[in-house]
Amino acid sequence: MSQDANIDDVQEPITSAPPEIRQIIERVWKLEKGRLDKKSNGPINEDILKIIKEEVR
Repeated sequence: MSQDANIDDVQEPITSAPPEIRQIIERVWKLEKGRLDKKSNGPINEDILKIIKEEVR
């Protein structure tokens, strides 16, 4: 299996998700990326929960 096919397999659930779910995934991804850039090791669960609650409303 080529690396491109492997990446497509990993991304398929995201690309085929409804827009609302993709929005949650994108916001969580940006949150995590920002935390990695800052090398923050603090808890993230509350932030993810807040994102989900905001998107569900």
